[in-house]
Amino acid sequence: MAIDKVTELAAAIDKIRSGDTVLLGGFNICGCPTNLLYALAERTDIRDLTLVSEDFGSSGLSFTQGPEKLFLNGQLRKIILSFLGNHKSAELAIAEGRLEAEFVPQGTLVERLRCAGAGLGGFYTRTGVGTEVEAGKETKVIGGVKYLLELPLRGNVALVKAHRADRYGNAVFRYTAANLNPCMAMAADLVILEAEELAEPGEIRPDEVQLPGVFVDHIVVTREVQF
Repeated sequence: MAIDKVTELAAAIDKIRSGDTVLLGGFNICGCPTNLLYALAERTDIRDLTLVSEDFGSSGLSFTQGPEKLFLNGQLRKIILSFLGNHKSAELAIAEGRLEAEFVPQGTLVERLRCAGAGLGGFYTRTGVGTEVEAGKETKVIGGVKYLLELPLRGNVALVKAHRADRYGNAVFRYTAANLNPCMAMAADLVILEAEELAEPGEIRPDEVQLPGVFVDHIVVTREVQF
């Protein structure tokens, strides 16, 4: 039996617990579920989070944008990402040991998420061999070439965004705004989807669906796009 998954914003954020690993969809602001992210930033009682994201948001702006809001609130214990950017306060916190950071090559990050979603035990890659990325990792020589073993990366919660979704969670993205959203959703125990438009069941054709509703637990309809 299909379930109507439309949820109020506050009720959806209530599902996130202190200490959770949160997977954040988007590539900078493109495809980022900013309404969910900023609602989480208002819940300063939710702390000690590990945030997995492609990046840390734009820097050098006249306002705070993206995951940096969580950092400035003291809600983050660790970040796992590919690109930090020019975030001096975060750099200082990492150097002083106040914020733990793990930098993962972008392709490796996506593949680790995909492995988690597909139930795979990991994969071997040449990316990072001979660099700091190799430290502490199992290696294997295959065909005379050295590879690193990268393990799956799974989250307690994924915050993702789609352009349109029906009440059952079947979602459609707009152009490149899909980016990391599908693999983030597949790699989390609980998925909260931010959608700009809500469709009724049957209005989205099966061949249009880019993220099946089976991966989505809650839908928050937020027509306004925040930056």
